[in-house]
Amino acid sequence: MFEGALFQLFISSFVTLFVVIDPPGCVPIFSSLTAGTTPRHRRDMAIRSSLIAGGVLIAFALGGEAFLSALGITLPAFKIAGGLMVFVIAIDMVFEKRTQRRENRAEEVKSAADAAGKPLEEEDISVFPMAIPMLAGPGSIASVMLLSAKTGDLVQEAVVLAALVAVLALTLLCLIAAGPIMKLMGAKFEGALTRLLGVVLAALAAQFVVDGIKQSFGL
Repeated sequence: MFEGALFQLFISSFVTLFVVIDPPGCVPIFSSLTAGTTPRHRRDMAIRSSLIAGGVLIAFALGGEAFLSALGITLPAFKIAGGLMVFVIAIDMVFEKRTQRRENRAEEVKSAADAAGKPLEEEDISVFPMAIPMLAGPGSIASVMLLSAKTGDLVQEAVVLAALVAVLALTLLCLIAAGPIMKLMGAKFEGALTRLLGVVLAALAAQFVVDGIKQSFGL
């Protein structure tokens, strides 16, 4: 029974983080930012982006609750606010506004490199915009803190962190294989997948809000 509960927690955490981080949605942006660079440079950027994002998210997963307490913010209040934030991201995914914003960020980075007369290959895009905010953005930070807050012991905390590591490992593989994935996916499939994941994320966000309201009013 206990193992079944842990497996359910892992699946729930994995699905939530996968939808929020959205590895397939990051592939076109990463491919655009690293276009014309060497395979080694693309691999280095993929690894560095995933490691930096992982460090940020793990830090918030482990210390997020203490950070909220220091600010005088209750956990139920954060659940409601975080759920609403994640819901907005879900709406953007359904209407493909999130992908458009990511593409705009990518164009801004490329334009900045061109304006500085700096070859794109020398541009380090691992911290910004790939790690932050594309991988470790407000939605993923809120989600990992909410998932961590739902845990009751160190074992459950470890399960949530394992799900996070699994999603980041999958993200790393997607970024490294960005070229072949772009050929297989196509724009239409990517759009359909983004909308489907957006609907799932909206339901998860609603559950966060419901849980926060229940805890706030002792229901």
